[in-house]
Amino acid sequence: MKPNNESLITEVILLGFSMDPKINGALFVLFFVIYVVTLSGNSLIIFLIITNAQLHKPMYFFLCVLSILDLCYSTTALPKLLADLFSTERIISGVSCALQIYVMLLVAGIEYQLLAVMAYDRYVAICHPLHYHTLMRWGNCYKLMALVFILSFMLCTLPSIMSPITICSNQVNHFMCEMLAVLKLSCEDISTNELQIFSISFIILLLPLVLILLSYGFIISSVIKIQSAGRSKAFSTCTSHLGVVALYFGTAMLMYFGPASMYSSDQEKYSSLFYVIISPMLNPLIYSLNNREVKDTMKKFLVKITH
Repeated sequence: MKPNNESLITEVILLGFSMDPKINGALFVLFFVIYVVTLSGNSLIIFLIITNAQLHKPMYFFLCVLSILDLCYSTTALPKLLADLFSTERIISGVSCALQIYVMLLVAGIEYQLLAVMAYDRYVAICHPLHYHTLMRWGNCYKLMALVFILSFMLCTLPSIMSPITICSNQVNHFMCEMLAVLKLSCEDISTNELQIFSISFIILLLPLVLILLSYGFIISSVIKIQSAGRSKAFSTCTSHLGVVALYFGTAMLMYFGPASMYSSDQEKYSSLFYVIISPMLNPLIYSLNNREVKDTMKKFLVKITH
């Protein structure tokens, strides 16, 4: 962000949801519970995967990275939101606002690509099991993650850093500094920015989604041919991933596939709730409930700590 020449804007005011103390009190309880569940669930997933040798597999390595990213997502927005619910000023510095945008863009880009990598992992495991340990050896997994981080920075964060906007107002109708909401404050014509957003959204959202759908198309074709017992196990490892894909890609595509002017600020604000607050909370629940190995490991851990 770059302020206009007439007045130096060093602070941004986040309007949030409401100024009613009763509503804010209820929202504080709700979001605090969500944040605690998010921290506990994702931290438990990370702990179980790191400390249990039977979960030292590529699939769980990617799940561990996803949980770390979810923690980054929530921690970037929720603590500030909780503090603002009991504040009348709701001010964030311009530097912190820009940093929040860059971190959100980076983490979002990594997650969308990571979900495509996880789909590819399931495709190799189910469709080419004899070659799985060769194709998904640890060296390849680390290279894939490095590539995902680099691509996300180059495609999502760097263009935003290189294209600062001139803002004429410092009031953002949002609970955080979200790119589309801040873009509405621009003094300039934002058609170029909208085209840039659409182009990057196409690459970072649509292409991974196509890869995911292709992977699961081949998976379904292969699973149908195997026996019913193996079929149930194969599907159980994929349903949780598909649920997470639907959560992330559904809300993100509603927001970013189209000009920013098409969407009201309220629509952007409530859509952001799903992928910034709700999805990071649901991910560990989805994976722990649908994955037998994670459930068994969790049961053993709970039995161990209770005794």
